[in-house]
Amino acid sequence: MKKAIAITALLSLVLLACGGASDGDAKGSGFDKKRSALVKGGKKAKGEAAAEVDEGAETADEAFAVADEPYAYDPKGKRDPFQSYILERDAVARASRGPLEQFELAQLELSAVIWDTNNERALIHDPSGRGYIVGTGTPIGKNSGTVIAIGDSSVVVEEIYENHLGERTRKNIEMRIRKSQGG
Repeated sequence: MKKAIAITALLSLVLLACGGASDGDAKGSGFDKKRSALVKGGKKAKGEAAAEVDEGAETADEAFAVADEPYAYDPKGKRDPFQSYILERDAVARASRGPLEQFELAQLELSAVIWDTNNERALIHDPSGRGYIVGTGTPIGKNSGTVIAIGDSSVVVEEIYENHLGERTRKNIEMRIRKSQGG
């Protein structure tokens, strides 16, 4: 019996020494005091709980975030945090492409060049046989190409290539009218 009382007394001393400090103790921090005051006065109005907590904090919301209901994330209207910005940018760019920007330049065929004193144009056919009239500045090709010059039997397209480091290089490609190989 004496042994049990001694063990109980020893355990209570150990608990007091290890941090069983009450709210009025000098060892208790300001945070612990505010937290315990909010827990005790959680059912009171915000103004009353704040008055009891501390003169430094004006409202209970400033002192602590006390959640009455669990937090639920609503992804509506927010972007996916695991999706790349670069892929989104490319998807928007692909969606706004014209019909000639769907093909590689090697797939397109220059059929005719139309000369006018004000505005030169060229007729280009896609692989399905549809014809398109292009002028200087018309976007063409998958690699952000642009028609920069139209000659008497050729069209010069400037394409922009991007390598894996993000460096861009420009390349001028000349499309010529194919001569028929008759016999």
